[in-house]
This record gives sequence, C-alpha cells and structure tokens, in this order.
Amino acid sequence: MINFVDNMNNRKASATTVSATPTLYLLPVPLSDVAPEVVMPAANIEVARRIRHFIVENLRSARRFLKRCDRSIDIDSLTFSELNEHTDPADVAAMLAPMERGHDMAVISEAGCPAVADPGALAVAEAHRRGYTVIPLIGPSSILLSLMASGFNGQTWAFAGYLPHESDRRARTLREMQRRIERERQTQIFIETPYRNNKLIAELCRLLPGSMLLCVASDITGPAQSIVTKPLSAWAKATYNYDKTPTIFLLYS
Repeated sequence: MINFVDNMNNRKASATTVSATPTLYLLPVPLSDVAPEVVMPAANIEVARRIRHFIVENLRSARRFLKRCDRSIDIDSLTFSELNEHTDPADVAAMLAPMERGHDMAVISEAGCPAVADPGALAVAEAHRRGYTVIPLIGPSSILLSLMASGFNGQTWAFAGYLPHESDRRARTLREMQRRIERERQTQIFIETPYRNNKLIAELCRLLPGSMLLCVASDITGPAQSIVTKPLSAWAKATYNYDKTPTIFLLYS
C-alpha cells in the first residue's frame, strides 16, 4: 500500500510535472501571525514550494503566506484565481483549467483550513465532479482547536458561522442554540466580526441563562492565545477585551 508520504514524495520530482490524474491539495495556513512551520508539517511546506497554480480566498494574504513558506519562491511565476464570497459559482469551473492540462493545484483560505466554512469548497466539489484526486493537508482549524480546548461535548456539535445581524433574528438563533444544547447536548460554535466581540459576550450574558457555559477562544495558536471557559454569570462580572482579535465562541451547559 502506498502511504501518504510515498505519495507526496512521488509528486516532488518536478514543479512542471504533468499528471494523467492531477491532484487538488487543500493547503491550510496559520490562524495567527506565526511562522508556517510552527503549525504545519514539512510536507505542507514542500507542497507550497512545488505547486505553480493556486485557488485562493485572498490574493495578497496567499502571496504573503507562500513567501513565508520559502522566500525563494518566485511569486510572479505562479498563477492565482480568487475564490471568495463575491465569486459567481459559475466562474469556479474555469479556475481548474490548469488541472485540465494535467497540473496539480492547491486551494488556500485566508486563515486556517480551506473548504471548512470557506468558499474553497466550491473548487473541491468541482474537482470531484471531474474525477480529480483531492488531498486535504494537516493544519490548524479554529473550530476543532477551540472545541478540543473548551471542555464541551465533542461528539455532537454544530458550527453556525456568523450570527444574524438583525436583533430579532439574532435572539431567535440564540434561543434555538439553547434548545439544541438542552435537548441534544450539542455544543454550539459560532464567530463574530472581531470589532464586535466584546458586545457579543455582553449580549450572550443578557439573553441566555447565567448557568450556560461560554468558551471564548481568541488568537488561537498565536502569541496572545487565550481560551477561557466559564458560566455566563461569571462572564457578566468579568473584565475582558477581545476587541479586533480573531475569536471563536462556544456554548454548552
């Protein structure tokens, strides 16, 4: 049986190698301002060095990430297609054109793992429709890392992404989360625009039972990492400042 390392080594021969069955790599990036080698295995960095064609969520951050992997990478010789929340799904198929010519490609999110709560999933779906090989690479996921560190139920959980902005819909969403926690023992995970983090915590304290547990996981893997779990009644009295810091929130009881 050919293992993952063998498969990776077989693909190192040349950056311009053309394959009968090209591969789409899902290449994670750091969540915070740390060197790639801190949160990624060497095999990932080798993929970053070798691939010449990329589908990225943000061109500027992707180019910066690749340079941090290896300063000798000639960024101007690479091709990039941007796939983000503004992309028309009808445009995704054309982004895989290099794979039609037999070239491997990689998907890069703006932070963390591509295709998880990320528009890169559209490129992955298209690769599967065409029968290409898809290989997810190991890397940091704020969802999984925060769940691991929360002390909450890791058997059944749901990620809701961003909460609705409208106050009525937001309150209804939180009440539904409360019901799922109470009835299904399901951990609820969500995020907020960083400048609204502090306001969100105060809102949770106001709308939900004080006995409910809230985990706030901030700057995960970064130099200011903070992961704190306590009841909402304690958060209501706490002093904190998560303003403008990437943060993920988890609820349980």
